[in-house]
This record gives sequence, structure tokens and C-alpha cells, in this order.
Amino acid sequence: MSVRRALSSVAALAVVLALSACDAGDPRPAASSIGTPGPSAATVVLEDGWVKAAESGMSAAFGELVNSTGADVTVVSVSTPAATSTELHETVQDDAGQMVMREKQGGFTVAAGQSLSLAPGGNHLMLMGLAGPLQAGDEVELTLTLDDGTTVDASVPVKDYSGANETYEGDGENMETDGH
Repeated sequence: MSVRRALSSVAALAVVLALSACDAGDPRPAASSIGTPGPSAATVVLEDGWVKAAESGMSAAFGELVNSTGADVTVVSVSTPAATSTELHETVQDDAGQMVMREKQGGFTVAAGQSLSLAPGGNHLMLMGLAGPLQAGDEVELTLTLDDGTTVDASVPVKDYSGANETYEGDGENMETDGH
């Protein structure tokens, strides 16, 4: 066999192996999913995730929690180096008819094969005690913890947003949240 033919065969084999490796990879969508699995296989991913830009105080993260499994999954907490405290929040009407944010007791359950929207004015991930300014274009690392103890990591962009402006209902005090 000539050197030229041997090199041609090696090159063809390299292409086949490279294509096989691509096909054998992670079946989760790469471009549209922001979430990546933590220590074990992810049962939920955060798609189209983003965090609201803020100079200080509080901010919130939004997106779509997608459960591609055949069983319900509950997100019980979130953590991030971008804030000293985090909570899962829902927005509800209080006794006076005002929309207020409060911690979602029991977490966010995402039904089997379904998704749950995290959106301004609705369910969201609250970031409190920001470690520094969150400016549009920055990336924020989030870790979601599920009820079975597994975690899902997500890196989401910071975006400018003004709207919603709910009141926070917590520890008997109400405080404005600067547009969450």
C-alpha cells in the first residue's frame, strides 16, 4: 500500500470516528438549552434562562424549566455566587388585592414531560443580597437542586428589563423589588 493511500485511509477513518463521536454525545439540545447536568444526569433543564440586570439589592432569574422524564420533578432550591441569598418565588394576590412575591413553599414541581415558565410577574428564581452589579451581557451561574438531591447547573445571560414591579411579602415586611 502506498503512503498516499494509507494517509487517505487514516483521514477517512478519522472523519468517521469524529462523526460517530458527535452522534454518540449528549442527546439533550445544546443550542437552546442553557442548563447542563450537575453530578448526575439532568432530569430538568433551564431553557432560555436569563437574569434581570441590577446594580444592587435584588434581581431575579427567568426561563423555562423543562422536564423530559416520565416522572414529576420538583426544584427545591437555587444557589448562585452572584447573591448571598436565593429563594424560589411565586407571585400571588394578597388580601388587599395587590400582587406580591413570596417564597414558594415546597418548590416548583414540573410535571412529567412538561415545562414550567419562570417569568416576570409569575414564578421566578429570586436573587437577594447581590454580590455585585449584574450588567447586561454578564453571565450568572445558577445551580438548581431537585427533590432527589441531584443538581442542575445553568449559565444564563444578564439582560436589561424593566417591568413587573411586584411587592415582596416576606418576614412581615413589604419592600419594593426594583422590577422583578
